[in-house]
Amino acid sequence: MSEEVKPESVSLCPLGTAAAPEPELLCIFGTGDLGRSLGQRLLQSGYRVVYGSRRPHSCGPLPQGTQVMSHAEAAQSASLVFICIHRENYDFLETLAPQLMGKVLVDVSNNLKKNLYPEANAEYLQRLIPGAHVVKAFNTLSAWALQNGPSDANRQVYLCGNSAEAKQAVAETSTKLGFTVLDRGSLSAARELEDFPLQLFPEWRLPLRLAFGLTVVLFIYVVIRDVIYAYVVQGKDISFRIMVSLANRVFPVVSLIMLSLCYLPGVIAGFLQLYRGTKYRRFPDWLDRWMLCRKQLGLLALAFAFLHVLYTLIIPIRYYVRYKIGESTISKMRENRTSVFDTTTAWRSDSYYAMGILGFGVYLLLGITSLPSVSNALSWREFNFIQSKLGYLTLFLCTFHTYLYGWSKFLYPSSYKWYTPPAYMLSLVLPSAVMVLKLLLLLPCVDRTLTRIRQGWERTDPEDVSKKLLLT
Repeated sequence: MSEEVKPESVSLCPLGTAAAPEPELLCIFGTGDLGRSLGQRLLQSGYRVVYGSRRPHSCGPLPQGTQVMSHAEAAQSASLVFICIHRENYDFLETLAPQLMGKVLVDVSNNLKKNLYPEANAEYLQRLIPGAHVVKAFNTLSAWALQNGPSDANRQVYLCGNSAEAKQAVAETSTKLGFTVLDRGSLSAARELEDFPLQLFPEWRLPLRLAFGLTVVLFIYVVIRDVIYAYVVQGKDISFRIMVSLANRVFPVVSLIMLSLCYLPGVIAGFLQLYRGTKYRRFPDWLDRWMLCRKQLGLLALAFAFLHVLYTLIIPIRYYVRYKIGESTISKMRENRTSVFDTTTAWRSDSYYAMGILGFGVYLLLGITSLPSVSNALSWREFNFIQSKLGYLTLFLCTFHTYLYGWSKFLYPSSYKWYTPPAYMLSLVLPSAVMVLKLLLLLPCVDRTLTRIRQGWERTDPEDVSKKLLLT
């Protein structure tokens, strides 16, 4: 007889009653603005949060759903502890060394007193509690960024530490919060991370100094050529033109020069790569720094172009312009004469304005696509097309706009006051050179010529090369 086969029984339970895994518990030392914002963000991301405080019963309002304990109790309850307190209050942590043994301590403070504390806060914390794994992280984020979530301009978390496992735990938490993690290496990089929030526009310093220097030098230059020249030679006082007319001459010149400086390092790098015969060698430090600040140079150039547009729009309503128009009209009526319409002048002025409008339009497009919220939505090919191809188109339109403005004035001796050229002529030198060099890069013969030059130098005896350099 065959034995009765009994099917294996499987216990089934409703899906809604399945036991969900308990969220991970994290600890925060510090109940200030940063600690509260961090706790709120952790709660929104699915973590449980416990605060460690010296006064658990009177520490102020905290995010709903969190617990408050003493420092010792809170340290024992979690394996990852965020240190959101100032360095001068670190001393009590030494008494918690047994509870913090083997725990991951995330130091989020900044060294606000570098002269008083030459050692990084994270390094001091690691020396204070040698049995813990200290990771420097979250110090570049503000309480606002933590409370409102990662924004396009502030979504990176820099971290460093000596323990790979500890850094991995902090990186997973940061990713769950919605931030991008950048590992800066060992804990010796903590000093660099702590200096990040204390620096005031570090990437803008060189472009701002350049813009300020160009503006001051060119403004003094046009004041000497126009105001002082008119007063000394012609006996006229036209100092009132400083506020609008002369400023509107300086702004476009600075804008065009700085726009050219955005694309000049790329041209130099192209010739350098052709000469070397490879694109995998490092650029010189000065060229590398120059290329890294091209975005800031371009945005400042756009700002000066925008000022030029605004100043140009208010020119017709100026008292001086209205006075000159009225005086010209009345004098012609008295003399009973009319001006002959010049088609050439009309074509030149319309072309001049058209190139300026088109150039400014593409200029705005370059500035908009440089914003993180826009550039993140573009592929690399799209971003490169806009910033490179349309960038050179912008440079061409703005340069052509300036050439149309000058037209044939360079032929008139009266344009060279005290034997100095007008400011617009000075602004044409750099963009014209950039466009010519860019055209040369597009020619295939340039690649072969530079290759031959490089090979010729490589075959030359070093002593002969040094003699040639001394002779030149």
